[in-house]
Amino acid sequence: MSAPDNVSGRIAALLRALSRSPESGASTSSLARATSLARPTAHRLLTALAEEGYVDRDRHSGAWFLGPELYLLGEVAARRYDVTPQARSSVQRLAAATGESAFFSARRGDETVCLLREDGDFPIRSFVLHKGARFPLGVVSAGLVVLAMLPDREVTSYLQRTDLTARWGPAHAPGAVRERIARTRELGYAVNPGLVVEGSWGMAAAVFDRSGSPAWALTLTGVESRFRDDRRTELGALLLQEAHGLTRALQGSS
Repeated sequence: MSAPDNVSGRIAALLRALSRSPESGASTSSLARATSLARPTAHRLLTALAEEGYVDRDRHSGAWFLGPELYLLGEVAARRYDVTPQARSSVQRLAAATGESAFFSARRGDETVCLLREDGDFPIRSFVLHKGARFPLGVVSAGLVVLAMLPDREVTSYLQRTDLTARWGPAHAPGAVRERIARTRELGYAVNPGLVVEGSWGMAAAVFDRSGSPAWALTLTGVESRFRDDRRTELGALLLQEAHGLTRALQGSS
């Protein structure tokens, strides 16, 4: 990851990195590494954010946390952007119908973030996804289906500026991602055949906003034995059915 070249981008990168450690917080050094910023730069920006209440620092451990001002702003933003109440029923139906873990994720820039999780009754689960988990587009099935449903020019721009192989390995080289994008467009839903954690599979369908952009995704995850060829067709149909219904509901309420 390269460091953002402007102050607002650096601040946004720090806040996103900090959001990945909501319980334990993060040190200045770890945040600097996560954002490719020099440690003095990261410390200066965090100190300025703390003065405004956007971050907070534990006096004993020195760890940084998201601050109270972000909570207040989030309360206001949620009135417009929180779509989880509408999505919750779809997630619950998918979990009940399949026995797998079902999720609802939202696109946030070049990432997807998981907003909802509902576990089905099958006793073996995958824990790659959890509420609050963030992944770059093109990695987990939610990010793959969102990326696949973007216009070709946006896909090309993203793959040119993003190196997924550094963390996720050669299976996420641009050519391999493009092959999965083509397959996703053909099927209408994405399949992740254990590329993040071996043996842990995922499938996802995109949910579109009023402008027709893929803004969210519904996902099912589980162990490989539950995602055989014949069952994937059934799971894909269920995902598409719920995604289409949720798209209509969100477009009508937006």
